Amino acid sequence: MSDQTAVPAEECVRTQTQMKPQARTDAQKDLATKPIVPLAISLAGPAIVAQAANALYTIVDRLFIAHIPEVGDLAIAGIGICFPITIAVAAFALLVGSGGAPLASIALGKGDVRAAEHILGTSAAMLVAISLTLTVLLEFGKVPILDAFGASANTLPYASEFLGVYLLGTVFVQVTLGLNSFISAQGKAKVAMVSVLIGAGMSLILDPVFIFVLDMGVRGAAVANVISQFLSASWIVAFLASSRSAIRFRATWFKVDATILPVLALGASPFVMQLTECAINVVFNTQLERLGGDDYVAAMTIITSTMQLIYVVNNGLQQGVQPIISYNYGARNHKRVRHAYRLGIGLLLVVMSAMVTVIAIIPETIARLFTADAGIIAVVGSMMPLFVCGWGIFGIQCGVQCTLVGLGLAKPSLFLAILRKIILLIPLAFVLPQFMGVTGVFVAEPISDITSALVSIVVFRHEIRRVLGGQDAVLGME
Repeated sequence: MSDQTAVPAEECVRTQTQMKPQARTDAQKDLATKPIVPLAISLAGPAIVAQAANALYTIVDRLFIAHIPEVGDLAIAGIGICFPITIAVAAFALLVGSGGAPLASIALGKGDVRAAEHILGTSAAMLVAISLTLTVLLEFGKVPILDAFGASANTLPYASEFLGVYLLGTVFVQVTLGLNSFISAQGKAKVAMVSVLIGAGMSLILDPVFIFVLDMGVRGAAVANVISQFLSASWIVAFLASSRSAIRFRATWFKVDATILPVLALGASPFVMQLTECAINVVFNTQLERLGGDDYVAAMTIITSTMQLIYVVNNGLQQGVQPIISYNYGARNHKRVRHAYRLGIGLLLVVMSAMVTVIAIIPETIARLFTADAGIIAVVGSMMPLFVCGWGIFGIQCGVQCTLVGLGLAKPSLFLAILRKIILLIPLAFVLPQFMGVTGVFVAEPISDITSALVSIVVFRHEIRRVLGGQDAVLGME
């Protein structure tokens, strides 16, 4: 272990040993010179397609589970109880991937491939170490954890059965989610898309086979997931070890050293956002089980499954814009950075508002895709419009945090993540039900979304002026 002291994320790349800049790849040249709008679309398009396929798998997987004969409604509620744990596993992958990839991209912008490969190697080693630790801890503690997360006597068997198999693929999930970001950071969006399509496509094929043909039920869904994640992880590792990658795996760097510290610092914001999503789901499930029962837990599972469609576009647009921001910040092309973040924030605001409007209009139609239970459909019909109504303006905060992470600004990004989830949403989910009953759990979401989005505008204006200089409006042109 190196004795290098921790440094701010903004300074990470400067601490790496500098080498003579290497020739830029075509993808790097595009990041530096191609017109912003077509470049962002070319990067976001494959990311959206990939995430849409992944979200489609998640939704279809739950549709299959919900239609297991005789036990479908309890099975889907049980999967909902597992959801916070799968979110937590993904959060640790984001901690490393979302922190390391922008720093590697900044290094590429400076022409320092050696520094970028060092970041990749230590990030990969950290992902493996995290995955082994999570597998052991969650396997031994799964039953008490599921109990604490709101499982009832009826839903615990299905939750435990699914989770027991899912945990066997933790290392594949970590590699897939954590290292695919390093492919996107090179501007190779289509390769990153294929990585996701491999897993999602295989899952869609294997799910009905294991669930229905082999009559494995919930366990079959988990087996299909593990196999699919293994195939995706294998593809990603093979690419990053090949000459097609601008930054490659080097055995020299496959170790956890002090370079991981700024990676973790920058990754803390997306990590907190994802991990607190786990905590929020626990709060939602326990509150809903206490105040409304299994129907409300199942309804929330349907709502959050539907929200995956918005996550898809949200994350895809961010993946299209962030490499442009990071690379050009490293190259000190501040004008191009400004154009990129304005485009990203504007698109996120408009597109997310449009999608939320459609979802809020047809909640019962969406619910019927998952269940025929009239009680669950009624809950979704009344609560989904309330739950999603703040997500349009929340697009502003998504764009702000994408930009802050892309610039290597760990602290303000982390503050905004903590504000929405920990300071606002979780307390409101406990306080509002005292006045509004079970409805208060759902109303907590839009209040938190709108408040944190407004605060993010203030924070963003300050940070952009500090880092890039000049009088800079959030969305306006100079």
